[in-house]
Amino acid sequence: MTIRYPIWKNVAGEKISCTEKIKVMQQNIEELQQMAQDLFEDGILMDIDPKQLKQYLQDLIQNLHNPY
Repeated sequence: MTIRYPIWKNVAGEKISCTEKIKVMQQNIEELQQMAQDLFEDGILMDIDPKQLKQYLQDLIQNLHNPY
């Protein structure tokens, strides 16, 4: 799967231009995508309903909170 990255912006809507910040964000997303894919495949092998698993992962993301 090819990951398509957005143009990252700050809360004021300004483009993030720091290449190091963008690189770290992309690496984190790639790691998360691979971890989620592994989790999904493991769940399928364990006979967990794929729809339920995807919904759970979506809910997990929706419930993230900003600690800052």
